[in-house]
Amino acid sequence: MESKRQERIQKLLLRDLGEIFQMELKHIIKHVMVSVTKVDITPDLSVAKVYLSLFPVEDKAILIKDITKHKSEIRGKLGKRVRHQLRSIPDLKFFEDDSLDYIENIENLLKHHH
Repeated sequence: MESKRQERIQKLLLRDLGEIFQMELKHIIKHVMVSVTKVDITPDLSVAKVYLSLFPVEDKAILIKDITKHKSEIRGKLGKRVRHQLRSIPDLKFFEDDSLDYIENIENLLKHHH
């Protein structure tokens, strides 16, 4: 069970990382729409798993790698925003959130069966 603090910080990171991806990372993500769909932070607040929805992208693994290469820059931008709420910025680990793809695949499968 997550603590209230974990929940609060997850919401904070979700919002701020979302804004960072939308406004400050065009040089990395170019024309791709990146949404932060979920953030899970460890109980000790040292690692945040950041789930990203990427659209439209052929090779999502490559984009996740590129984003990960810029992790220190992203942490820096995040640090400027949350330094009053968090003593230390968690390590960021980026994952593709494929739940939307999953839903889309199911919808396509259902359409083709009728």
